[in-house]
Amino acid sequence: LQEVTASSRHYVDRLFDLDPQKVLQGVIDMKNAVIGNNKQKANLIVLGAVPSQLPGCCKQESSSTELRTECAVVLGSLAMGTENNVKSLLDCHIIPALLQGLLSPDLKFIEACLRCLRTIFISPVTPEDLLYTDATVISHLMALLSRSRYTQEYICQIFSHCCKGPDHQTILFNHGAVQSIAHLLVSASYKVRMQALKCFSVLAFENPQVSMTLVNVSVDGELLPQIFVKMLQRDKPIEMQLTSAKCLTSMCRAGAIRTDDPCIVLKTLPCLVRMCSKERLLEERVEGAETLAYLIETDVELQRIASITDHLIVMLADYFKYPSSVSAITDIKRLDHDLKHAHELRQAAFKLYASLGANDEDIRKKIIETENMMDRIVNGLSESSIKVRLAAVRCLHSLSRSVQQLRTSFQDHAVWKPLMKVLQNAPNEILVVASSTLCNLLLEFSPSKEPILESGAIELLCSLTQSENLALRVNGIWALMNMAFQAEQKIKSDILRGLSTEQLFQLLSDSDVNVLMKTLGLLRNLLSTRPHIDHIMSTHGKQIMQAVTLILEGEHNIEVKEQTLCILANIADGTTAKELIMTNDDILQKIKYYMSHSNAKLQLAAMFCISNLIWNEEEGKK
Repeated sequence: LQEVTASSRHYVDRLFDLDPQKVLQGVIDMKNAVIGNNKQKANLIVLGAVPSQLPGCCKQESSSTELRTECAVVLGSLAMGTENNVKSLLDCHIIPALLQGLLSPDLKFIEACLRCLRTIFISPVTPEDLLYTDATVISHLMALLSRSRYTQEYICQIFSHCCKGPDHQTILFNHGAVQSIAHLLVSASYKVRMQALKCFSVLAFENPQVSMTLVNVSVDGELLPQIFVKMLQRDKPIEMQLTSAKCLTSMCRAGAIRTDDPCIVLKTLPCLVRMCSKERLLEERVEGAETLAYLIETDVELQRIASITDHLIVMLADYFKYPSSVSAITDIKRLDHDLKHAHELRQAAFKLYASLGANDEDIRKKIIETENMMDRIVNGLSESSIKVRLAAVRCLHSLSRSVQQLRTSFQDHAVWKPLMKVLQNAPNEILVVASSTLCNLLLEFSPSKEPILESGAIELLCSLTQSENLALRVNGIWALMNMAFQAEQKIKSDILRGLSTEQLFQLLSDSDVNVLMKTLGLLRNLLSTRPHIDHIMSTHGKQIMQAVTLILEGEHNIEVKEQTLCILANIADGTTAKELIMTNDDILQKIKYYMSHSNAKLQLAAMFCISNLIWNEEEGKK
């Protein structure tokens, strides 16, 4: 290493020469030495070539344009090395130096700076926000788009890599990105067309404003959706087909294109199904399946069409067969490649199965009947990769909406066991989906309900109701509501004990109406069947009546008030419990008020209360 370092030192020493011509020759020699040589790149960085001279040469207007251009080329080459090289360049504040270089009138120098910036920004170690620190940078980059096909290619590539999330999308949109980039889709250069297309795919993702704008933009008399459809055709390169399918998918999900539009049903969806086939590269199959999952996620008809296109459900089973058995793999590179993509393939398949089975019972049946499907999901729940675990839970949640499957496949494979394990210690995003699935497994017709109860679910669910995460609070109380439905008195008492009166009041005063409605639903299920009503009201009557009063006096919607009156009607159905209403003049006045309310639902609920109050079980008459 010392020898290599010594041989590299003379490159750095020449940067300090007083003769500009010798400096230029030194930079050119350096450029030739580092091309394709990562060790040499690292040496030059260690020896101080970057902090000492190169960025300075780019910034100094006194330096010749040729020298500044060669410096930018060397910096770009250094950036193409390892991630550590990029970190070193960032530490030397290379980005401000290169951005300043873009103000030069010389096109070759501008292109060299952009090429280097592109290489730095596509590195995972570069924070995207560095592009947005100075508001003038974006407008200057937009202006440079017209200079050459290289400026177009590099700038679009920078934008597509640095556009992460709605804030970045808004900045680029407000700087006229849509109009500036649209005409590049018909450029003579394939690279420019491709980078422009990638730009639109990130700009439109989950962004209704951009999507709605794209629908009405035309280039040479042709609307953008039509241009995207042309790019979907089978004779186009795969990356172009995939990226244009992503653009149309985002526009469809944003409501800019209808789900029954021929460009979605006959073009985008079949294209994405094609991407899932065995003929495609593993990374293309991952992207195809994930995009298709997103496209059909909320639309029943698209789910049905996809499920019968090219045997998709069976085709996806192949995603679980990587890495192939070692004996079938002769070269280590192939094994490494398969291993790298195996997690991504399983994740993509689970996601797509989840979307396919979201609504249709027949599709769910087909998915579950696919070879070893339930075993694969159960294995997925305990994978080391969080992303695969999350996708497996999503898939399980989707399939758990089926009454038939809850009674059969879910019971045969004791799915509740790994699910309870997932719930013990997982990040919130997994907890939300896993607890939603648990809600379905706790429905009264599910055979899993009893073993789940025995495994300590009440304590777990009560703790979820205290979460700061709204979705977890809703799911915790929802699962308890399902658990309490037609349950034994012991289970109901355990739920009340686990929740505590204080927590019950906390939930009844929650700002979210979903939490409130599910808590009222829980109370209603707890207060059902006469002996249970009397028992619970004898131990918690005072607090429950207090809670009911609180809600009937509060500013709540009709549904909340109706549910609360139904709870009163249940209490009124008790033998001893009804005395808590009969001796409470305030509550009786409220029932009387709702009997003459303008809303029929509230009138009916109040009448139900009165009917139960005046019913005398012993005499068998009213």
